[in-house]
Amino acid sequence: MKRTTHPIQDKAEVAIDFPDKFYMGSFSRGAKFEARAENDGLLIKLVREGEDSRVAEVHLHHHLLSDILTAWAESLSQEPPMEDDHRKTLLDALTSVEKAVKKKRR
Repeated sequence: MKRTTHPIQDKAEVAIDFPDKFYMGSFSRGAKFEARAENDGLLIKLVREGEDSRVAEVHLHHHLLSDILTAWAESLSQEPPMEDDHRKTLLDALTSVEKAVKKKRR
């Protein structure tokens, strides 16, 4: 499978809180991301190169990803309204995801 990175157009923040350590990092313009399907889920990789380089990877199994999307959808109805440009971008992406998920592989 071809691995492709894409420029980050907005911003991502990652925080991990262990009992004795706390890690926090941001990935914004100039950083890159990779998102790809794996056998049992989705891999998201964020890469920031340069002097303050960092890499964050998250693998979400399909059922957990489904649960996260469902919880997010429920929270969207309770949160302040989403900006129109964010709504359009998300709807376009979700339409692409729906088409890809519905497509049967041989």
